[in-house]
Amino acid sequence: NPKPGLLYGGDRPNAVVPDIFVLPTSAGWAIEINGATLPKLLVNQRYHSQLASGARDKASRTWLSDCLTSANWLITALDQRQRTILKVTEEIVKRQEAFFHHGIAHLRPLTLRAVAEKVELHESTISRVTSNKYLSCPRGTYELKFSFTSAIAPADGGEAASAEAVKSQIRLLIEGEQPGAILSDDTLVDLLREKGFDIARRTVAKYREAIGFGSSVQRRRQKAMLGG
Repeated sequence: NPKPGLLYGGDRPNAVVPDIFVLPTSAGWAIEINGATLPKLLVNQRYHSQLASGARDKASRTWLSDCLTSANWLITALDQRQRTILKVTEEIVKRQEAFFHHGIAHLRPLTLRAVAEKVELHESTISRVTSNKYLSCPRGTYELKFSFTSAIAPADGGEAASAEAVKSQIRLLIEGEQPGAILSDDTLVDLLREKGFDIARRTVAKYREAIGFGSSVQRRRQKAMLGG
């Protein structure tokens, strides 16, 4: 079989459909729920009236009333859920505005608790409404939880940096290195400091490994093999 890989898989990857749109305007950021992702739920009042007119006993009328109450409750609950998603997204955009303007390198440390306290909701609620929800903005499509990033304590005790921002800078530096000038972790520390990230060497090594880059010795060997 000249194409053995065709025996496996075959399913086409599904494109992510964003739940929220974030667009820049002259007055700030416009945040909208993607109507295409919302369930279409309506109570058929005509059908309800027909059933109500035919209900001749108390048990039937009670059952019909309970069904109508449950349907209206579900519609109200879904509407409240969308309002909560908008409220949480507005706070995230406010906290991470630099990211929306300038990119991942400008992500700030942010926790579920910080947003929960600001919007006056429980932390578990923030976790639920941001799980498997995607945001579309001019910079691309991101999961809402991408905005929550841990803080890395700087070596000099100054302002904490976002883990994702540090990873982004490390990736850019390593991907831009030349075969004859492989960057050591000490050099990465110095270059990151010039960009405003005063991070300890062990932290740089930890995140370098986390994003899939080997040591300077390993990278030098790999580039030598590719060059040969």
